[in-house]
Order: sequence, then structure tokens, then C-alpha cells
Amino acid sequence: MGSRWLVPIPRDYVAAGPTPDMNVDADLSALREYLASAGVDGYLIDDDAEDADQRYVSGFTAPDPYQTLVTRDGGVHLLVSGLEYGRASTDADADSVTRRAAYDYQELVADHGQYEGTVRTIAAFLADRGVDSIAVPHAFPTGTADGLRERGIDVAVEREGIVADIRATKTDWEIEQIRESQRANQAAMARAEELIATADVEDGILVRDGEPLTSERVKEEIEVTLLRHGCALDETIVACGADGADPHDRGSGPLEPDELIVIDIFPRDKETGYFADMTRTFARGDPGAEARRRYEVTREAYEAALGAVEAGVTGADVHGVACDVIERAGYETLRSDPNTDTGFIHSTGHGVGLDIHEQPSVAPAGGELEPGHVISIEPGIYDPAVGGVRIEDLVVVTENGYENLTDYRVALEPTAD
Repeated sequence: MGSRWLVPIPRDYVAAGPTPDMNVDADLSALREYLASAGVDGYLIDDDAEDADQRYVSGFTAPDPYQTLVTRDGGVHLLVSGLEYGRASTDADADSVTRRAAYDYQELVADHGQYEGTVRTIAAFLADRGVDSIAVPHAFPTGTADGLRERGIDVAVEREGIVADIRATKTDWEIEQIRESQRANQAAMARAEELIATADVEDGILVRDGEPLTSERVKEEIEVTLLRHGCALDETIVACGADGADPHDRGSGPLEPDELIVIDIFPRDKETGYFADMTRTFARGDPGAEARRRYEVTREAYEAALGAVEAGVTGADVHGVACDVIERAGYETLRSDPNTDTGFIHSTGHGVGLDIHEQPSVAPAGGELEPGHVISIEPGIYDPAVGGVRIEDLVVVTENGYENLTDYRVALEPTAD
């Protein structure tokens, strides 16, 4: 089916070894079992490497969309442009790599237009591997799916996110990449803390080298430090005072003494693509008794949640422990008041890997934690009248507890050490 129009041509694909940059050694057995139970021939991803599933399964990165096919026997096959063919042939963790030219891609585009030419090329690629039916991720392009159906290929949406579930359990190699990203993160946090600790106080703001120490200036230093450690980020949070009471306010303007300053850095390694995540809250001077109390309660919730982490407990259990501490101290949580705008107004954590937010969830509906899950633990308390407090570490779940991938002190007073 779907290949009646295809003129027979020699196949142009080669066996490819794993890239040294993406040595995940992924276990796709759960995906193979799904394909067998669903009675489909393969699983197709059509996206660029910004899609974490695409990068994970293919072991390859490219800025433009390419196709990755996983067949029922577990084979991984890539369809790429001629521009990416050489690199994919050496770097991708795939059994074969085929260039679009093997299916007269340019001629098809010339005759039928970009959309139809691309669909016909993908259909030929599938037919060449005996694939008449595919499962696709829920974010699969609708246009591609409709076009393939018109070419006689059965397309069904895989709704459960099997690849995302597979990615949630990290290999030893992946854990080491996240650890390295977190080390870079710690260097950036140390630079930010140093700037705050060594600033002068003039006319109610922090000043460095005669210029106001702004959120933007600290973020710039964070980014420069991360680049020197092989990481980058699109944005980060340096939020002072009322800005810090909104958990995702990036912060702006001069930093002030006697105010809480929330710094949340979540960089990605430029080579491997693995994220890190860490938050610390500082105050240069005295933020007041209520702010200090909120800091200590948040720290107690953070420590209690860490202590609850181990294989077999649920993310909901860990979140509940953090809520218990904060509620006992007299602050609202979304558990005690789903409509509250102040207090603990987010979940306790999330998975971190090729996406900054991925499975598992450390939240009211969070499922069972398993060895190899990498999660953030980040309770916080927020109120515009006081500011925001959040403390966050990144840990890997083990059979009997957790291993903390973060080695950075927790303290309200910043230092230059």
C-alpha cells in the first residue's frame, strides 16, 4: 500500500553507530510492546531535535524536521535531508539513515509542491520498510498525518506518551550529563550570589562599580558563566521583592537591600541537551521577621520533601509532605485553598532531562517514583506584600532514598565564597 506510484530505485541508507554525544542506550522495549499490542508496523516522529522524544529516540539533532521510524522489531530508521545525511550517518543512534534524495524528493516537490512532495517522500520511506500502519505521538503534525492517510497508510495517535515515560527513567549516562549541567548551574549561581554579596548599598539599591546592580545585569553574568561551562539558557529568574512573589516573573530593574531575591537558573548543556535546575533565595540585609520565618518554613518543607523521596512513594506523597509543613506553619497551599493567590501556589517538583519539565510529576496527581527518575524538589511561599521564597535542588530517585545532584549551600545571607 502507498507505493504504487514509486519508481523502484536503489535504497541509500547505511548502518550507523551511536554518537558519542548521545550515548543514552535507550530501552525501547515498552514501545515495541505497544506496537505489537496495537497491531501497527511502526512508530513515526516528524519533528526537529527540539522535540525531546525525537532527540532521544534518534540520538541525533538537527534544526529542521526529520523523520524517525521505530519498527516493531525495534529497528530505528532515519529519513534526513542531504545536508544532514553525512552527520546523521556517523552520529545517529540508528540502524539506518536514508537521504530524501533516495526517493526523488526534489523532483516530487517540483511536480507536486512542498507539502505533497514531502508526504510522498515519507510514504515511500515507510513503504520501503514494509510499513503500512503507524502510531504517532499526540503532537505529530496534522498535515503529515492527513497526507499519509491519503497515501493509504493507517495513522493512529499514541495517546499515553510512551516515549516520554521511557525518558523519565534515566540511564547512568544521562544522570551524569544532568550532574554536569548542574555543576555549571552551581558556578552560575555562585557568580550571582557573589555579585549580590559584594555590592554596595546606595540610595536604597544595590550598586556595583558605580552602577545599579539590576536583575538584567545579574542575568547577563549568569549567562556568561554558563557559556564558559558549555551551557546556555533562553531565560532565567532574578526576581526581587514583589516580583519574586510571582513564581515565573523573570524580574527586572535594580535589586534592593532588605528584600528577598529569588534566583532560579535552568540551563541546558549545549552538546548533550540535558537540563539542570536550581533555585536559591537571598536577602542582602534584613528582609524582616516575617520574610525570615517564611524562609525557614520553606527550608523545612524542602528538607521534609527530600526526606520523603524514595522508590515506591508517589509524587503526590512527596508533594503532600511539603504541603503539611507549610500548612502547619499557617500558610495556604493549593491543597488547603485551590483558589489562593498567596502561600504555596505550585507543585513541589517535576522531572528534568531533555525537557526542563517532564515526567514524573511531584504534584497532587503525581504517580509512583522509580529508581532513575530525576526530579526537582522546590517548595516555596509567595506574597507580594513580603516577596517570594523558593529553594530547589535536583535529585535522582534511588531504591532507598535519593542522591542529590546539587552541591550548593542553602542560606539566606549571600556570601562571596
